[in-house]
Amino acid sequence: MTWPGTTRFRWISTHGRKIVAVSSFQRAREALGIRLRELRRDARLTGRELAELNGWHPSKISKIEGGKQTPDEADLEAWARACGRPGLDGELIASLRTLESHYVEHRRLFSTGMSAQQRAFSELEGQTTVVRNFENVFVPGLLQTPEYARYRLAEGVAYDGAPDDIDEAVAVRMQRQQILYRSGKKFHFVITEAVLRYRLCPPEVMIGQLDRLVALSTMPTIRFGVIPFEAQLPLAPVHGFWLMDERVVVVENFTASQNLTQATETSAYAEIFAQLAGTAQYGSEARAVITSALADLSALVT
Repeated sequence: MTWPGTTRFRWISTHGRKIVAVSSFQRAREALGIRLRELRRDARLTGRELAELNGWHPSKISKIEGGKQTPDEADLEAWARACGRPGLDGELIASLRTLESHYVEHRRLFSTGMSAQQRAFSELEGQTTVVRNFENVFVPGLLQTPEYARYRLAEGVAYDGAPDDIDEAVAVRMQRQQILYRSGKKFHFVITEAVLRYRLCPPEVMIGQLDRLVALSTMPTIRFGVIPFEAQLPLAPVHGFWLMDERVVVVENFTASQNLTQATETSAYAEIFAQLAGTAQYGSEARAVITSALADLSALVT
């Protein structure tokens, strides 16, 4: 994928206890639904009456009020008007836009091209002192070779409907990597051994990528860990994520990207990262895992 997946779980079990990981997007949607329910009740309208006034199916009211469906701006305007509070539509729409800023469909995100998305992420990295990145499927963007990056970014064109500006997007991703050499920045990357062995590009491209990981693992500004297959994991590595200081967590799935900013979520992800990082191998041991994957891949192409 091209961006850092939305969590698909309500909680993660770690060492016998639960860390709540309900998305801030869902909480914000539920809060908006509660606000709309109060507005309807203050107007002394039943859900069926409100639906009839706006020509909606009655289930739409219950879904919106229960946080199961996101209203659009026209829905909010009609809701406020039917409840006799048309002046509230601006406030409700502002809440909706704040909610939507946490969850962005890839087709909207990439509508102006892959390079624009790369620049936006570069800006976020520039505002961050400590970048922590866990990946269970692909090489982190900041560590990719141009050839490997091209295959990853091509997925955005093939599956997310982005304009084909791959050449520019690859160039911008490579420019992003200059931040690895900037003083005052710290980077901690953790990947699973599966990242080294998945066939997401031609073998010769992956060989070059593995060579680069060996070199980057020696950089003093980078802490680079690999979780080998035989490691005993404290929790399932469900998806990759970026933790920017402890201000925001960026996660993605196949169709959308989400920014999590609630303190409970960022602290939960910080603990999750620490636990995963604690099972990783570093330095010469990490390089041994990489070179083993490299040797196995090289044997296939000779």
